[in-house]
Amino acid sequence: MSPKAGPRTYLRPTAMLAPTASLAAVERLVRIAGREDLASSAVELIVREGDVRTSVDLLQTSALRAKAETDPVLADLLEMIEAPRPPLAGLTLDRPRLMGIVNVTPDSFSDGGAFSSAQAAIDHALQLEAGGADILDIGGESTRPGAEPVSIEDELRRVLPVIEGLAGRTKALISIDTRKADVMRRALAAGAHMINDVAALTYEPACMEVAAVSDAPVILMHAQGDPRTMQAAPYYDDCLLDVCDWLEARITACEAAGIARSRLVIDPGIGFGKNLAHNLELLTGLSLLHGLGVPLLLGASRKSFIGMLSGVKTARERVPGSIAAALQGAAQGVQILRVHDVAETRQALTVWEAMRHGAA
Repeated sequence: MSPKAGPRTYLRPTAMLAPTASLAAVERLVRIAGREDLASSAVELIVREGDVRTSVDLLQTSALRAKAETDPVLADLLEMIEAPRPPLAGLTLDRPRLMGIVNVTPDSFSDGGAFSSAQAAIDHALQLEAGGADILDIGGESTRPGAEPVSIEDELRRVLPVIEGLAGRTKALISIDTRKADVMRRALAAGAHMINDVAALTYEPACMEVAAVSDAPVILMHAQGDPRTMQAAPYYDDCLLDVCDWLEARITACEAAGIARSRLVIDPGIGFGKNLAHNLELLTGLSLLHGLGVPLLLGASRKSFIGMLSGVKTARERVPGSIAAALQGAAQGVQILRVHDVAETRQALTVWEAMRHGAA
């Protein structure tokens, strides 16, 4: 999108095409994150002034490229969308990657208490890796709606033995899911490879410093409000564009602090200060976020919006809806899918990819 002063421009790739032998020869398509197997033949061009969308046009990519030849804002956006995303800690992003959730907590919304001992969490993490997880996300503080903060001591007591127990035993990357600077620092020293922060390095001033001095990739998630109150009455002028603007501001802040854009991942924060309509708007418009030029992570697994749509109240029974959300993300070029049910999601992705490519 364009700079904040004056009208802002956004591009949302639509009309995603299945990869075929002839697709690579079509030069005018928009290639999502440099992928030859993920291309768009049309783009929604959105212009916003203040809080209002002043124009929305659907353009064929050939027409868009013609406009971009004389419009530097469009040219920059196209470059951001199409630039290949560099590997994260050695993990290539040329296909959807799975991040398996390991909650070492007594009160997480879906599996709280199931893996609260270090050994149970380690065993579960290794099972997730065997099921196809590329990343293992270790968390010791629930950030479900209404959750109370956990002390640094309790969080460290939960996550450090798990990270230490996995380091050297798994080929998957280890991610620390925390918003606290001391937990980030200690977890990285214990063997974690990356930081997943639901507060996007805003919870404590020291978080930015810890991330900057490390070489670790950082996942910046959007959230409106604190977990204790975020679902009370979430409001946006334009949810998709507001989230995009906020994430762009966090990317800019990180770069100013010395964190290279190549180390950043963004997450729209499904369910974090969003109602059902907000979540669906984000899931429908995910491809717009490629204009920020960094990899996308989607965390929709077992969340309450699935229960609202399906009538399934128990989080563990929302696996089919979670897989549907994951495939929606993959179809829009999301690079990382954060899920509870790794083996089931891997199977769905394998079949989906085979159908797209037309071969086993």
